[in-house]
Amino acid sequence: MKQRVYRKFVELSNGNWSSKLLKKMSTAKYSKAFIPSYIKIYDIDTKEVSSNLDEFLSLHHFFTRTLKEEFRPIVQDKKILASPVDAKMESFGAIADDMTFIVKGKPYLLTDLLGNEEQAAMYKNGQYIVFYLSPADYHRMHSPADGEVIRQYVLGQKSYPVNQVGLTYGNKPLSHNYRMISEVQYEGNRQFAFIKVGAMFVNSIELTNTSTEWVKGEEVGYFSFGSTVVMLFEQGAIQFRDNVVQGCSIKVGEGFATML
Repeated sequence: MKQRVYRKFVELSNGNWSSKLLKKMSTAKYSKAFIPSYIKIYDIDTKEVSSNLDEFLSLHHFFTRTLKEEFRPIVQDKKILASPVDAKMESFGAIADDMTFIVKGKPYLLTDLLGNEEQAAMYKNGQYIVFYLSPADYHRMHSPADGEVIRQYVLGQKSYPVNQVGLTYGNKPLSHNYRMISEVQYEGNRQFAFIKVGAMFVNSIELTNTSTEWVKGEEVGYFSFGSTVVMLFEQGAIQFRDNVVQGCSIKVGEGFATML
């Protein structure tokens, strides 16, 4: 019953009018007045922010803020993958033989997530990790390793919440939301999928690196609103490090997996 009510509410509120209204409000000049309370509510450390607070033109401008590099050092070991985002590690583990993985008790099928069976088969029996970005988090994405983007495409149209409630009661938002998929070749012939999942109301995923070359630690894009990154790895490609614990936080640049 809760699941049906939740989905109905989200479907009714998730339309073009609400998306446009949210965008208009957050980018308006008057929204700048809400920045101090936003910082207080989400306990944001302003020492990390690269600009003075009075330089932000709107709440949205602050939401997509950049940080001083010294606060996000990138792990230097080439064999260690660096976290691409500031986030909570919502779920991680093995991808099953039937090409599914579990998040909040729900099975996700790789063919739904990636859009075709050939791409999905590459990650059969591999590993996955889900990074959830809350409204408090830094919302820019960075490359986890040196690599070459060999394929990039967009799937889905609308987006639904990817928070705790959305993952529990929603209709599998990770594989149904608007999402941009980058497949990156690294360490020779290894490949990982870097899936940027849109947030509720606004499907705004902006790329800041439109080339095919990714350098470990460099910024590659940002979310205009809270969202999620899903990464997929081939069988036998990586081993998660000890700091990868469900529900724990991680910062950009911190190691989360070792290449095998």
